[in-house]
Amino acid sequence: MTLGIVILNWNQSSDTIACVRLAQRWPIADKRIWVVDNGSRPDEVEALSAALAEVEVIYSPTNRGFAGGNNLALTRALEAGCRSVLLFNNDAQAEGDAIQHLQATLESHERVGIVGPVLMDAAAPGRLLAAGGRDIGRHLASHILDPLSPGALRPTDYVPGTCALIRSQVLCEVGLLDEAYFFGGELADLCARARAAGWHCVVNGSAIVHHAVDRSAAIRRDLHSYYVVRNRFLYARKFHGRRWLASFMRWTLYGVYAGATAIQRGNLSQARAIGLGCLDGWRGCSGGQNARVTRGRIV
Repeated sequence: MTLGIVILNWNQSSDTIACVRLAQRWPIADKRIWVVDNGSRPDEVEALSAALAEVEVIYSPTNRGFAGGNNLALTRALEAGCRSVLLFNNDAQAEGDAIQHLQATLESHERVGIVGPVLMDAAAPGRLLAAGGRDIGRHLASHILDPLSPGALRPTDYVPGTCALIRSQVLCEVGLLDEAYFFGGELADLCARARAAGWHCVVNGSAIVHHAVDRSAAIRRDLHSYYVVRNRFLYARKFHGRRWLASFMRWTLYGVYAGATAIQRGNLSQARAIGLGCLDGWRGCSGGQNARVTRGRIV
């Protein structure tokens, strides 16, 4: 089974280069690696070009977000005939056997369409980050924190996008990542569409991936706050049917609480980002809104 590996870069060339070197060492003979640069600074682009001459690098002139950037490579992987595609964050760490466990899951379970690993904190060994995910339209803390035994498969609402192995047939049937979200929620959306089409989404307890989660500056904190709120409105509008209004009220109340808390802490830019997230959620505003959220500051 040809494995396509997709790694997204946005102004983190050193992390991306290290991630590619890691993937190259995985004992998987039949694999191809695509790196997508998502409109990074010129010095970042130059660093990637110099270090990854042997890898297929796709350069986007603009930041297309998580979905848009990954979709560039997913399209190439499907055209190349890859039977499965691994989305792998550049701040994730995994040994080759973890990826092999994910591959084995697809090979032995014909209706499993998307499989992910157990995510652990790279900075705090033993701290579980996620062993699957719950409906993001209903849950803020959507990561499942119940431990999963080695060898066990857990059906889940979604597989976190840090590391997700996707059967290419799923993408052909239900489509690529929805670019409306821009940042966060894309895998939850894809898994919801896959499950509606009769595919299973699972986490394999034998596959362990470590994720370095503490790499965001304050300006990225504001972007994260915005998209976490807004994208839950988008997801609820798309998947909750007649229950969308109850979900909208839930996230509006959360936004009021989180915004007030941010103000109390003196984080006025974060409070503004949360407020914009609620407003844009009600309006159905989608896609990238980085410039509005950051008031044009360089991100």
